Amino acid sequence: MKRFFFSMMAIGAVTVLVAFLPKQNNQPAAMETAVQTPVKWTVDKSHTNVKFAVTHMVVAETEGSFKVFDGTVEHTKADWSDAKINFSVDVNSINTDNENRDKHLKSDDFFNAEKFPVITFAGTKFTPKGGNKYELTGNLTIRDVTKPVKFDVTFGGIATSTRGDKAGFKAKTTINRFDYNLKWDRATEAGGLVVGKDVDVTVLLELNKAKQ
Repeated sequence: MKRFFFSMMAIGAVTVLVAFLPKQNNQPAAMETAVQTPVKWTVDKSHTNVKFAVTHMVVAETEGSFKVFDGTVEHTKADWSDAKINFSVDVNSINTDNENRDKHLKSDDFFNAEKFPVITFAGTKFTPKGGNKYELTGNLTIRDVTKPVKFDVTFGGIATSTRGDKAGFKAKTTINRFDYNLKWDRATEAGGLVVGKDVDVTVLLELNKAKQ
């Protein structure tokens, strides 16, 4: 009888001990961490400029811009280092303040706007370089050619107002137009190109924070 009593006591003690042990969590670690909602931004078109400059007749520079464009930015990190950036430009909106020149730029000598009406950029990496400086890497598509490019970016900061948050950036790069089949290559009498091969691109970007 005593043996039966001590056996029952032992079973009861084990049952109580198990009840107080921590329960195992069988859920994957990925399920334990809440996914942070991405912060989304859209282009403020009335406060953004897409500009370019190229040498003319070797000794001077000619500037132009695109008037129609769009883009989005998404990120979850406060330093924007995981930003996903996409941008597009309407080639037919090119403007150099000269109708004949604009028509030539839209022709097959340059952009061939009829066949390739959109320029696109898809960011692949946005790397903080210290302070308010970043390096933006991505794929630029002009005509039927896609090549990687790097932009030097300056972050202007974020402004908060009753109309919502705004963010500002300035991005600059230089591309070789021949890499994208912008092939017109008439030479001057001295042998230089009438239109230089290197094109400086500057984007003055203002973003509006999308409402969640």
